[in-house]
Amino acid sequence: MKDKKYSLMELLHHFFNETAESEIINFDKCKVLFAFDGLDECRLPLDFNNEGCCDVTESTSVDVLLTNLIKGNLLPSALLWITSRPAAANQIPPEYVDQVTEVRGFSDPQKEEYFKKRFSDVNLASRIITHMKTSRSLYIMCHIPVFSWISATVLEKLLEAQSGEMPKTLTEMYNHFLICNILRKTQKYPEGPEKAETDSQMKADAEMILKLGKLAFQQLEKGNLIFYEEDLRECSIDVTEASVYSGVCTQIFREESGLYQEKVYCFVHLSIQEFLAAVYVFVTFNNDNVNLMAEPETTTRILQMSEDTSATILHKSAVDKALQSGNGHLDLFLRFLLGLSMESNHTHLLDLLIQTRNRSQTNEETVKYIKEKIRQNPSPERCINLFHCLNELNDHSLVEEIQSYLSSGSLSEAELSPAQWSALVFVLLTSEEELEVFDLKKYSKSEEGLLRLLPVVKASSTALLNGCNLTERCCEPLASLLSSTSSQLRVLDLTDNNLKDSGVKLLSAGLESPHCKLEKLRLSFCVVTEEGCASLASALRTNPSHLKELDLSYNHPGDFGVKLLTAVRGDPNCRLKKLSVDHNEECYLKSALKKYACELTLDPNTAHNDMTLSEKNRKVTRLEDEQSYPYHPERFLFWKQVLCKERLTGRCYWEVEWRGLEAHIGVAYHGLDRQGRGDECGLGYNDNSWALSCYKNYFTTRHDKTPTTIPIPPSSTNRVGVYLDWSAGTLSFYSVSSDTLTHLHTFHTTFIEPLYLGIRLWCHDSAVSLCQIE
Repeated sequence: MKDKKYSLMELLHHFFNETAESEIINFDKCKVLFAFDGLDECRLPLDFNNEGCCDVTESTSVDVLLTNLIKGNLLPSALLWITSRPAAANQIPPEYVDQVTEVRGFSDPQKEEYFKKRFSDVNLASRIITHMKTSRSLYIMCHIPVFSWISATVLEKLLEAQSGEMPKTLTEMYNHFLICNILRKTQKYPEGPEKAETDSQMKADAEMILKLGKLAFQQLEKGNLIFYEEDLRECSIDVTEASVYSGVCTQIFREESGLYQEKVYCFVHLSIQEFLAAVYVFVTFNNDNVNLMAEPETTTRILQMSEDTSATILHKSAVDKALQSGNGHLDLFLRFLLGLSMESNHTHLLDLLIQTRNRSQTNEETVKYIKEKIRQNPSPERCINLFHCLNELNDHSLVEEIQSYLSSGSLSEAELSPAQWSALVFVLLTSEEELEVFDLKKYSKSEEGLLRLLPVVKASSTALLNGCNLTERCCEPLASLLSSTSSQLRVLDLTDNNLKDSGVKLLSAGLESPHCKLEKLRLSFCVVTEEGCASLASALRTNPSHLKELDLSYNHPGDFGVKLLTAVRGDPNCRLKKLSVDHNEECYLKSALKKYACELTLDPNTAHNDMTLSEKNRKVTRLEDEQSYPYHPERFLFWKQVLCKERLTGRCYWEVEWRGLEAHIGVAYHGLDRQGRGDECGLGYNDNSWALSCYKNYFTTRHDKTPTTIPIPPSSTNRVGVYLDWSAGTLSFYSVSSDTLTHLHTFHTTFIEPLYLGIRLWCHDSAVSLCQIE
């Protein structure tokens, strides 16, 4: 119907006579639900940029009618329920989707439950479960119910016959299934007159497999999962014969009735179509020297080959074509095609192959080529499939390398190559352990580590990314992950990372996606201001149905940011129940404050003559003898003090280390008196400066002559951290011990001009160094 024009009303009246008989004129006044079953089987272009249509009586193409229904231009009050395989779901832009439900197949416990219910023989079920668990690639595939059925069918016959190798790869399993259902190789050939009849039947079966394989391949290339009679005829499949063909339609191929009772055809499962397509391509290459994976317009499809010509030509073409696929529709096909090159799979295909070749050298070259592609770092999904391809070729070297790192506990310190990163992703995703909680720190505290391991984050329920040196660079891929229909991520901990408002704004784009299922988000110590809070509030208003907890403690939301988020939480449509915006400077982590670290240098033009600067003006020492400094109007003449060159505004953090009997560290306005001899010129003795005095047994803070004595903390060192939040009016001092900060004192005030670091040394041989913060 795609080339004809109809109005929506005509279609409804044509296919649903009741709508015409009811004489309903205005469907907007009715409760209408459209159910579109199988978006992935739709052959319409679904162009959402095409012309608009708002009138149910206007004639236009079916594609325009469908896209305008989805966009809400036609019957805006109607509800739409659309089913689709995941690969095709992205044909509809996310802004037109309100809710997503994903049917994920069997969980691990349900896989075992299936086999136990499938067989009355408890021992048989147990043996099958044990065998499936020995091959992770097979056990993982069992989440597809049809694959569990295929595995049960194959393994039951093999175990009952007590003959033959048990299949360990995907290709071996489907190869056995094909034999069980069509070629019937398990039956002994009869002798005498019946033999000729059986041989004739076997030949017919083999021909039918290749015909079905041709259909499967041609339609797979087009992305079609359902076919019509003309599609079958193109592959020389007699429609009448197909409907009654022994063992084919009942187990592999099926027909259904569509509109006008027109018959449509499909394989029982997409994986069967992919396997038969691979068989057809493999046999065509082997028998006819035709490379169907080469581009049709090239002359390289038909090859002049001798018996020992390598099939790497075919393999390379197939790998390249699969990697070019945006939705991975050739991934499983590629695994089957490479698996069919293994000699262990040829026994079952002898009736199809005119000749067989030694392929051990071919497979070595193919393995090498696949590893080169992995090193080129394709998308995570394609990369994971390449590891499955290596498994089909019985190569496990990269995986074993990573497993040795994991078992030795040295992975977090190892410098991994791109191929090893990909291997780690594959190992984690195919591990027997459930990926409930993923902790990035076990593998790498870096942005590169996160970006490499995003597929693992996507497969986890809880992702702990706290304290991993992340910046806003990681937020866009994380937002994309949150927007994905295939993420089950529920808890995301980004505490203590330098995301800033720009990163939170990117993250908010993922939160407002209708596909986002996140329930808890932790963003404490992430340098978020009211601008970032506004982005979060907007995202929660757009998608209020999932997030239950939001932690923004130890940030800088301001009164306005808190007000915005509190208002969202009060919305009855919003599920946000727990909102944390506490700000307690005593709880700061050093790693959190390091985000504000600044490089400071002391100004020699301000240094008193009894002070000398060294280490590129980052260390000051009090001397007994005066230095012969030239006169400068900004030099301190009486107080043994020095200021830094840099103006301090915004948020700044620095650390100093002191030695001697005492040292005084603080900040001052530029107008601090340099000439006077009175106390009012000293650091902390006036309203222009704030200071911490460090002594052997205690600390003292001072502003405008007012002292406060602080006992020495138990873990105190001679290193002091200073954190200035100029706009918030806070100046905090900490005792620094390794990565731990112990709060000493915080001044609360309103700063009216830029500040400068100030140091005062009263005793001879005392010194203060500005530290490098790592």
